[in-house]
Amino acid sequence: MPKPRVLLADDHRLVLEGFRRILEGQYELVGAVEDGRALLDSAEKLQPDIAIIDLSMPLLNGIDAATQLKKICPDTKIIIVTMHADTEYVRSAFEAGASAYVLKRSAVDELEQAMQAVMAGRSYITPLVTREVLDVFLSTTADTLTRTRTLTTRQREVLQLLAEGRTAKEIGATLNISSRTVEFHKSQVLTQLNLQTTADLVKYALTHGIVQVD
Repeated sequence: MPKPRVLLADDHRLVLEGFRRILEGQYELVGAVEDGRALLDSAEKLQPDIAIIDLSMPLLNGIDAATQLKKICPDTKIIIVTMHADTEYVRSAFEAGASAYVLKRSAVDELEQAMQAVMAGRSYITPLVTREVLDVFLSTTADTLTRTRTLTTRQREVLQLLAEGRTAKEIGATLNISSRTVEFHKSQVLTQLNLQTTADLVKYALTHGIVQVD
């Protein structure tokens, strides 16, 4: 029986090497990438059985990367491995298509459990997410979606790149659009979120988990 094929995505090389040591032998590690856009490119080419994704990645964060990955690789199971135990992150991860949520501080003990669960078609949430947090997560309905989720995929991409301090020219090159189009999307995002300045966008992106400070 062939080994499940795994793609790793984390912007910390030491973490990637740690995952390699945990998984090698039982799984076929087909690739390791350090940003969300590289994840999408590699996933489309490699079609992994499982993608292990960090939330805090440059160019495209883990939530948005997971959302897009499920569109291009619908059969790929997604495991989020992160330092964040906040309810909003957990909920966003599962809404994006994740099947498992594991905290980095418990990954050595729990990652194998999560891998087995998703390959069997089940979900897995780390026990370190407290019962109170989990109860809130499970009782939350789609009506609680934030304004951020009303943004289009392109608007969220532009918002993250702006929050990372990239210029309109740099963003245009990354997304293969013109600087003028970048400015248009920026204007739309400001209007939609009722914000005034780029500084407001950065604060919003940090507050809502679009970019994180590790």
